[in-house]
Order: sequence, then C-alpha cells, then structure tokens
Amino acid sequence: MLSRTASDLYWMSRYLERAENLARMLDVSYSLSLMPQDGRGDGLDELAMPLLITGTLDDYLERHGPLHAERMLHFFALDASNPGSIYCCLQAARSNAHAVRGRITADMWENINATWLEMRGIAEQGLGRYGISRFCEWVKERSHLFRGATFGTIMRGEAYRFIRLGTFIERADNTLRLLDARYEMLGEEIDELEERTARSYYQWSALLRALSSFEAFAEIYRGSPRTRKVAELLLLRPDVPRSLRACLEELNLMLAGLPGENGRPAQRLAAELDARLRYTSIDEVLDEGLHAWLTDFILLVRQLGNTIHTSYLEVA
Repeated sequence: MLSRTASDLYWMSRYLERAENLARMLDVSYSLSLMPQDGRGDGLDELAMPLLITGTLDDYLERHGPLHAERMLHFFALDASNPGSIYCCLQAARSNAHAVRGRITADMWENINATWLEMRGIAEQGLGRYGISRFCEWVKERSHLFRGATFGTIMRGEAYRFIRLGTFIERADNTLRLLDARYEMLGEEIDELEERTARSYYQWSALLRALSSFEAFAEIYRGSPRTRKVAELLLLRPDVPRSLRACLEELNLMLAGLPGENGRPAQRLAAELDARLRYTSIDEVLDEGLHAWLTDFILLVRQLGNTIHTSYLEVA
C-alpha cells in the first residue's frame, strides 16, 4: 500500500476518534459545570478543562479574552478557525476519506460524508439552538455508526489495519489524558476520607461515563469509584474497550499483521508497551505516583505514534 493511502486511512479514523473523544470530554465537563461547585468556582474552571487537556487554552485566551461559557463551547465544538475543534476534526476526517474512496466501502463513505453534511448544518444553527448534550450525543452516535460500518463491511486487509491503528493510538492517548486531568482536578489528596466525598464520587463517575466504563466498573468492583479502582480499570483491564491495555493489545495485533521490514521499530515498541502493561500491577503504578506514571506513558504513546508515522506513513 502507498504511504499516502495508508496515511489518509490512518488519519481518517484518528480524526473521527478524536472528534468522539472531544465530544465525550466536552459532555462531562459541561455536566459537571452545572453542579454546585462547593466553593471551588462558578463552573468556568470545569468548562475550561477540555481546553487545558487539548492544549488550546492559550489560543482561546488570545482570540477571545477571559473565559466565557458560550464562547468556550463554540470555540471547542464548532469554530472552523480552531484546528482542534470537533468541527475541524470531522472536516479533516471527511477530507481524508474522500482521498481514499477507492479503498473504503460505500457504507463507510456514505456515513462519513453524511456526518460532515449534518455537521455543517449544526454549525449554521449554533449550539444555543441545537443543545450541548444533544450535540455531544450526536457526535458519539455518528462515530459509532462509522465504526460499525467499518467493522461490518471492509475486508480484513491492510486498509482495515491502518484504520484500526488510527483509532486505537488516539483512544489510548485520550484515556491517559482524561484520567490524568480528573486526578489532577481532585488533587493529590487520595486518602480514604477524601475518596468518600461527594465531589470525588461525581468526578470519578463522570470520568467513567465519559469513557463508557461506568457499567463495567459496577460489574467488576463494589462500592463507590476510588482512585485505585478507577485507575486499575482504565489502565490495566484488557476486557474494558477504552482501557489503555485494550488499546495497546489492539495496536500490537494490528502492527504484527502488517507485512514488510520497515515496520519493525513500531512493532517492537508496541510489543514492549503491551508487555509492560500486561505485567504491571496497580500497586506499582501508585507507588510510582499516578500522575508521574500517566505523564510517562503519554510520552510513550506519542513515541509509538511517531514511530508508526516514520515506519509506514512518510511519503518518500
């Protein structure tokens, strides 16, 4: 497969996954911003969380000045001049899909093209009339539909593998960043008393719902969400679809199935990270310090993404 084609497939799925993750991030922050802040602010700090996680806060402040709820929501969701907005992610995904129409199925193309046309309509209408929660649910639904069309219609060849690589490298990064942001939001106080506060319960529950893991948590663990349990679920459980370990297992599997010698560095690194998670316990993670461990792994996932790029996606 040509590097250009592989790159378009990879970034098509990566931008779609990013749009879904941004919607999940925005939905949970908006919901938490509406709750009583317990003397910790007026909700703007919570709404600014997606900007902090994505590194777009400085860009927002430069263009729009002080934090303002309506402007922040538009900037993050529908601003065509913000490359990190959901609008621009869906636009980029559609552009990549158009470039590889011959390598994806008709169902996949029709889904992503319809998503972009609907996105343009929503942008014209505005979030004020459409609704934040409704918009976030729509983004997630369109992503699910595309993933279902992909899984159900495309051959299990190289195109499928590059699509899956884009999805799971983006998902792994998002899970790490969301967990780290919520942990930092709660602060370093993780003793038993702090864990039982209402604020801690709603923060962890919101994170689990944002990653579609609340039901999994309730099935596996007893009691309220706490740092140890949530971290173990989202980092080390292979049976939770959005966990870090599940993402690394899938990345390792997809890379191992690609032919050629160029991919050896990416295959080796993916296998090393997969093995590291397989044989790591939550006690080891917490002994190192959750924030330090997450920061280290964010860099490793970025390194894996860069290695995939140099191994497969660079145009000679």
